Amino acid sequence: MKTARFLAAQMQRLGQAGIAVYTIRGNHDALSRITQELILPPTVKVYSGRAEAVEIERGGLAIAIHGLSFARPQAPEGLLPKYRPPLPDRVNIGIMHTSLDGAPGHDVYAPCSLADLQASGFDYWALGHVHQRSQHDGRTTVVMPGMPQGRDINEGGPKSVSLVTVHDDRRISVEERPTSIAEFGRVAVDLSEAPSWFDAVEAIDKAVSHARTRSSADHLVARLMLTGRTPLSWRIRRDRDLLLAEAEQRAEGLGRTWIEKIDIATEPPLEAGGQASADPLIELDALMRDDVANRHGTREEIRQMVKDLRDELPAESRGFSGADETEFEAYVDRLLAEGSSDVIARLKTDGAEAN
Repeated sequence: MKTARFLAAQMQRLGQAGIAVYTIRGNHDALSRITQELILPPTVKVYSGRAEAVEIERGGLAIAIHGLSFARPQAPEGLLPKYRPPLPDRVNIGIMHTSLDGAPGHDVYAPCSLADLQASGFDYWALGHVHQRSQHDGRTTVVMPGMPQGRDINEGGPKSVSLVTVHDDRRISVEERPTSIAEFGRVAVDLSEAPSWFDAVEAIDKAVSHARTRSSADHLVARLMLTGRTPLSWRIRRDRDLLLAEAEQRAEGLGRTWIEKIDIATEPPLEAGGQASADPLIELDALMRDDVANRHGTREEIRQMVKDLRDELPAESRGFSGADETEFEAYVDRLLAEGSSDVIARLKTDGAEAN
C-alpha cells in the first residue's frame, strides 16, 4: 500500500502541473486489489476493460487516445481487434499492454504483430510489458519503452523513458531519456594472464573501472564473470569470499560501485602438449562430473532437494531454477558441475602454501 500511496502522490503532482495522465491496467494491475482500490486525482484517466477513445485538443491538434485495460491477469488472445478504428481527422494514439510476438523471459500476453500495429492506421502506439526497449518508426511509430529502472542483474544496462512529441504537421518524434539511478551489468574478467592473486585483483579492478567509466548511471551494480585458464583457478573457487571482499574494496575506492556477486568459470592450465593435468584431484573432478553426477540416483536426489527448496519459497521467488523443465534440468546440471568443482577446490592445496 505504501507503493500505491506513492504513485497517487506523484499523479497528484502531475495534476497540479497541468499534466494529464492516460493509463491502462496490465497483467499485474489486473491481479492487484490495491491498484483497483487506489484513489487517483481526476487528471488521471484509467481505461476500463472495454476499449475506449478519449478525444482531446492540444496545441490546435485534435487527438484521440485509445486504451483498453486487462480485465483478468491473463490475455492469451490479441486485443487489437477490440480497439476502435482510428478516428478521422485526429491524431490517433493507442496504448496497449502486449508481449507482441513474444520475448525471452516473458509469458505471452495479448499477442500482436508489429505489422498489424503499423497497418492499424494509428499515428503512434505506446506499448508496455516487455522490459527491453524497442522503437519502430514508419507510417505508425511503435515504442516499447522498456523500464525506467532495472531491478536486478537480469535487467542490466541503462534504462530510460521515451518522450514522444506530436508536431503541428502530425509528425511523430521520439527522444530516449535515461532515468536509471543504478545500472546493473555483467563485467567479464579474463584471468588467463593472471598467474598470482595480486594479478587477479588488478585484472578485476581494471575491468570494473572500465565498466564504471562506460556507465552513465549514478551507481553501478556489477556481477563479475571470471574466465580463462589460470593456476589460480582452484584457489579462486575455494577463496571466493576473500576475492569478493577484495573486489568490493576496490569498487568502493571507485565510488558508487557495488559488486553483487562473482561467477567463476575459470579452468586450470593445460600441461605441455595441450593435455589436462595429471593431478589426481583433477582426475577425481572428472570422475565426479562424468560418473557420479550422471548416476540416476544422485541426480534424482539433487533434483528432489531443489524442488523441495523451491516449493518452500513464495511463488515470486521460485524462478532461480528456471521457467520450464528444460531450464530446470540445465540448472541441475550446473549445480552438479559447480558442486564437484567446489569439493575439489577445498581438497586442493595451493603450491605456494605447500612450500
